[in-house]
Amino acid sequence: MTSPSLHFSRRRSTLARAVGSGAGNRPSRRVLRLLAAFALLTHTHTMHATQFDVLIRNGTVYDGSGQPPVAGDVAVRGDTLAVVGQAGPDAQAKIEIDARGLAVAPGFINILSWACESLIADGRAQSDVRQGVTLEVMGEGESFGPLNPRMRQDLQERQGDITYEVTWTTLGQFLEHLARRGVSVNVASFVGASTARIHELGYVNRPPTPTELDRMKAVVRQAMEEGALGLASALIYTPGAYASTDELIALAKVAADHDGLYISHLRSEGNGLLEALDEFLAIARQAGIRAEVYHLKAMGQANWPKIDDAIARIEAARASGLSITADMYTYTAAGTGLNATMPPWVQEGGVAAWIERLQNPACRARLRREMTTPSDQWENFLLGAGAPDKILLTGFRNERLKPLTGKSLAEVAAARGQSPEETILDLVVEDRSRVESIFFLMSEENVRRQLRLPWVSLGSDEGALMPDGVFLKNNPHPRAYGNFARFLGHYVREQQLLSLAEAIRRLTTLPAANLQLDRRGALKVGHYADVVVFDPAAIRDRATYEQPHQYAVGVRHVLVNGVPVIRDGEHTGARPGRVVRGPGYRGREPR
Repeated sequence: MTSPSLHFSRRRSTLARAVGSGAGNRPSRRVLRLLAAFALLTHTHTMHATQFDVLIRNGTVYDGSGQPPVAGDVAVRGDTLAVVGQAGPDAQAKIEIDARGLAVAPGFINILSWACESLIADGRAQSDVRQGVTLEVMGEGESFGPLNPRMRQDLQERQGDITYEVTWTTLGQFLEHLARRGVSVNVASFVGASTARIHELGYVNRPPTPTELDRMKAVVRQAMEEGALGLASALIYTPGAYASTDELIALAKVAADHDGLYISHLRSEGNGLLEALDEFLAIARQAGIRAEVYHLKAMGQANWPKIDDAIARIEAARASGLSITADMYTYTAAGTGLNATMPPWVQEGGVAAWIERLQNPACRARLRREMTTPSDQWENFLLGAGAPDKILLTGFRNERLKPLTGKSLAEVAAARGQSPEETILDLVVEDRSRVESIFFLMSEENVRRQLRLPWVSLGSDEGALMPDGVFLKNNPHPRAYGNFARFLGHYVREQQLLSLAEAIRRLTTLPAANLQLDRRGALKVGHYADVVVFDPAAIRDRATYEQPHQYAVGVRHVLVNGVPVIRDGEHTGARPGRVVRGPGYRGREPR
């Protein structure tokens, strides 16, 4: 390739000869135009060599590979990384950041986000972006598209404190809707296996007919071509629990045809953990697809020892050639709804049918028995928690119930003079929702064990919130505000479970590779400029179960597509987030 300096030298010689050949040595109009073009080209080349939009100097640069960091600079031009290394002493930029003593890393990827509605309420994504997150990946089991008319109506009617008009139909349209409204982070999504099922079967518990399965596959295919990252299942919740292994294999094959990922909340994380993991591995093998376990865990004290066997099975599958990974959050409590304390049969038909059954005395008597009887047939979070004081009630829709927010199930049951089981049934009926709750289910030892695994990345399993307005009406799990900062502060700096370079790899290039993202997840010239600058000595979480609405600290600056979103620890108000699409995308990427 001809070097720029040699190229310009040749152009200069050519122009000089052209000038000398003019009559009376006076340059012609053509020559004058060439000279002007040459001057502009030379000026542009000089400017591009030294002038940037953003220049981060003197940082400790972690490129995301897991290799040791280097002292250097990161320069951005437009939305793209122009320099990773040494920008040179003459380099200048519109915005210059002194990163002396700070880590400079790729933006973090939240591989399990429930920011779908929170980004509609406030696109600044503050609880996440203040931890360095630059990409929210949504769609666990159910995605916000594709929607048929009945699904659009259901989504409109089941809204809680955050209300909005459902103006989209497909998954691609939903993501574009977020970007048009303005978001401070990039957004992406899986297509939900449950969404495909609801689209064609509703909430009934039966296998699809061959024709219905073909239509479900078409739903998945359309979403993949619109940029879905893959297929996601959540197999403890209805109607996902109604799907057979063969049904999931058929849908996963469609995702595999588009180089997507199959990602799954296993059919059991408790008594049937190992059997559920075997099913997951069988789906990956038979569909010929890369696959990931959502929020890897062993739920319930009796099941904690199973984590070693689960890890061994995953590593054996990886050694056999399957591409298997997992993600997790950095807490011993799970966040879900009180529906996770009831068997799937009572929830068939959707929320209205479920609540109607809860008011039937015969159904309630059966439920009380099943909720207190150990079983391998369904996931019982009531027994998994071990006691009602290990279940916190965190989110209600009914204004009359909101004063119970933050109380334990034991406290509320005692105040009502009821058993925990009766209290659960009544609360769901009164709130006409699943009632958001936190369950203390996992062991700290297992959390530490899993965080050391090189194939585990991180996801919050929460929205992107802020301590203001509508968000204060409920208590989220503290992972919404602290998951990534807790990983880097508590487990990396304080517990020293892994090096900072390796921790950054888990938050960046590992999930980016698993998702097959284009030019995301690494500090490389030519990649999109998603960058986080943080203080490794100061980053930490502040959110607690009692007071979850507290921002993490330690992140100084965040760029999304080259635009500063966090400057000196504060939000700039900028919303440069874009839709990030998977490898099966059939459209044209806008620039």
